[in-house]
Amino acid sequence: MEEIIVEHDALITSKTDLKGNIIYANNDFAKYAGYAIDELLNQPHNIIRHKDMPRTVFKCLWDYIQRGDEIFAFVKNKAKDGRYYWVFTNVTPSYDMHGNIINYYSVRRAPNRKILPMIEEIYKTLRETEQKGGIQVGVKVLTEIISSYKISYNELIFNLQHEDLKTN
Repeated sequence: MEEIIVEHDALITSKTDLKGNIIYANNDFAKYAGYAIDELLNQPHNIIRHKDMPRTVFKCLWDYIQRGDEIFAFVKNKAKDGRYYWVFTNVTPSYDMHGNIINYYSVRRAPNRKILPMIEEIYKTLRETEQKGGIQVGVKVLTEIISSYKISYNELIFNLQHEDLKTN
């Protein structure tokens, strides 16, 4: 299926409730996903989940944001018409005045295209690992990959996004 290239000035934003249902989506979100905004509201955010995305990545994402941490990730999304688009994602929890998490805010931008082949290979490995041993083994493999770089997950993903970006 054909890829949709996210423009460098695109700012795809959404907000979800605590269960992952979309409560806000901007025009860029609708444009790349291929839905009208009213088709997106109150739908589970995984309406745009691509089959190539390992469950491990989403488990880590949910683990981070549910404990109150932000997370960065490279995500392959599926548009309504079946095409796909890659994004560099930042998800952060939003809080009420008492410090309780009330929803999650996500901002997605064009990814560093130079590192996408590496990300695709890692995701392929994670999907194969999940098929053989389940999501817990996928998490173990992802942890080993991250540990090999001797920096945190977020540092690695952020660094990959900004590596040689001027020549991207």
